[in-house]
Amino acid sequence: MQDEHTATLLDYYTRHQTSVQWRGFLSALAEEFETQLDPSQLRILMARIGARFAARYPAGDCTTLDDLASFLNAVWSELDWGFVRLVERDDYLSIEHACAPLAVFGERAAAWASAFLEGAYQHWLNELGAGSLALQEYQSANAHSYEFRLLKSP
Repeated sequence: MQDEHTATLLDYYTRHQTSVQWRGFLSALAEEFETQLDPSQLRILMARIGARFAARYPAGDCTTLDDLASFLNAVWSELDWGFVRLVERDDYLSIEHACAPLAVFGERAAAWASAFLEGAYQHWLNELGAGSLALQEYQSANAHSYEFRLLKSP
């Protein structure tokens, strides 16, 4: 029962997180994007926008995963864009981002909107020296979070 309650709360938060003044505009923008570009092109566009966004928030002082997590959470908190958790696994680094307001683009945009986060995280990781390692999005079990994985080199 608590899981249903939590899901209901997260659904509410997701729907109401974005200011009313932006909802119609962003929904219309997403619809126009979808008439002009296919989902793979939209993912590329959103990743580029994410990278451009991240460039405005240099991560240069991060030397540990804890530093990086603190930095990322400070950026997202300042903008009311949810929060992130970094989890180091045996063969990859997991970046779990919860409560990003990307749902405002609409359900159809789910296939491409998250690439904004992917582009931002890839930019920050490149800035910190992960240059040749590619970040990939993985299907999260939770509809209100996104997971990206940075595979460790062999």
